[in-house]
Amino acid sequence: MEAIPTGPEQVHLDEIGQIALSVSDLARSKDFYQNTLGMKFLFDAGGMAFFACGRIRFALGASLAAIAPGGTILYFRVADIEKTHELLAAKGVKFLQKPHFIAKMPDHDLWLAFLEDPDKNPVGLMSEVPRAAA
Repeated sequence: MEAIPTGPEQVHLDEIGQIALSVSDLARSKDFYQNTLGMKFLFDAGGMAFFACGRIRFALGASLAAIAPGGTILYFRVADIEKTHELLAAKGVKFLQKPHFIAKMPDHDLWLAFLEDPDKNPVGLMSEVPRAAA
């Protein structure tokens, strides 16, 4: 017996995977967080520096036109970034950036997408996409 669909697919963002802070000088801020505050540096990727902060990654990003220095971005971890993008776009959510590849990690690829909330605050979606074993 097949399951009867109960309604449209829903998005439930419930796990913060990363918090990012926009900065005006990435090198200066990276030095401060790494060497002054002693945060564990993880990697650089695409104008961003990433640090370990328990189970949540902390990222510094060079300020983008849409995000002023000092702006904070919450990144929600999603299993399928393409599907989540599709479902939210169908609901009329405005995306600042569609899903895109950010960095190749040891066992997965990091993908990000950015949307706007009603007050035009950026909200990030992040997906750690496993790579098939070679």
